[in-house]
Amino acid sequence: MAILILGANGFIGSAVLARLERAGHELVGLGRDITAAKHRFPSVRWHRADLAGLNTPADWTPYLDGIDVVVNCAGTLQDGQRDNVTATQRDAMLALYAAARQAGLRLLVQISARTDGAGELPFLATKAEADRALAASGLNHVILRPALVLGRNAHGGSALLRALAAFPIVTPLVFADRRVETVSVEDVADCVRMAVDGGLPPGTDLDLAGDALDLSRLVALHRTWLGLPPAKTLALPDAVAGPVSRMADLAGRLGWRSPLRSTAMQVMAGGITAGESKLDLPLQTADETLARNPAGVQDLWFARLYLLKPVLVVTLALFWILSGLVPFSDLARAAAHFSPFMPQNAALGLTVATALLDITLGVLLLWRPTARMALVGQAALALAYLAGGTLLAPALWVDPLGPYVKVLPALALILPTLAVLDER
Repeated sequence: MAILILGANGFIGSAVLARLERAGHELVGLGRDITAAKHRFPSVRWHRADLAGLNTPADWTPYLDGIDVVVNCAGTLQDGQRDNVTATQRDAMLALYAAARQAGLRLLVQISARTDGAGELPFLATKAEADRALAASGLNHVILRPALVLGRNAHGGSALLRALAAFPIVTPLVFADRRVETVSVEDVADCVRMAVDGGLPPGTDLDLAGDALDLSRLVALHRTWLGLPPAKTLALPDAVAGPVSRMADLAGRLGWRSPLRSTAMQVMAGGITAGESKLDLPLQTADETLARNPAGVQDLWFARLYLLKPVLVVTLALFWILSGLVPFSDLARAAAHFSPFMPQNAALGLTVATALLDITLGVLLLWRPTARMALVGQAALALAYLAGGTLLAPALWVDPLGPYVKVLPALALILPTLAVLDER
């Protein structure tokens, strides 16, 4: 069958895509950023689209041409610089259902979440609205509600688990005693394959969970998986979640999708559990999921770098912003470095221009859509400073304060920041 997978380049979507590809189906992937996905899955036909912009049936018509089944693996945790929860999880889905009825779609498989008591939380409330609309649409459908999904890869909450597990000396945890149910991404993909192949009847609405552990135990399990010695859990008060999530929400407005945002914290505060409608088949426990995918050194590197990434970004941004602000405390003195080579007014102008450029590059690094460009610009400007300085004032290389030498570590710091910038 011809199957369109929404969010096919995501954590769950890519596992579903791989499973359905092994089953011999003709696959079409849809995602917002598909550059890397096209290289990973060259046999798949790809569409680049943002679900938030597909809010009428006509918008969906070109993507449903020749499609038998749609599998929705897309979702948005919280509104942000690029994300609109209501448009993505409700409006786009209602438009999809209408277009699917017109196109005579055979089946729609929805990867949702447990939405009982969703309340006012937009992530769960919009999921619940879309699920109710799908159930009332008349379309053949299957709804799957996985608990916290674990797998060989990691993203969001599962990535945070690994980062916390790699924390040195002690493991600081908020909500350490909350119960967390997990499910293997392989089992989720297998359930999708069952639904597509008729193993789950239309109208099925299933919670998927393998087992439940306290959060502290789940993190400890990941620590063992990473090959690290046991560490004591430092249980932090629930109140710590507030300021942490507010900082993460601020980062979200700048385009950074932190798993510590307020939506994730609110969900975690109540624990992550599945309902009673569960699959009548054994699903992998967290221990079994990790055991089937032994960790390598790359997993340890990822876990240790995950929480260092924001430190790298903020440190570099502050370095460039402060470097640009300092000359304004005494412009004449700062411009004196250029005075031997140009008139005073030109020296002042050049000092102001380079200072403003430094500040601009620091600010652009904090804004996620321009972060890569800012890092490349910082590297180019640092090299230009060193090259120009070496030509005009080479003696500063041996200056006791090391004005040139200090640029080298900052330049080196740009490289790992560039290396870990990608989110998928």
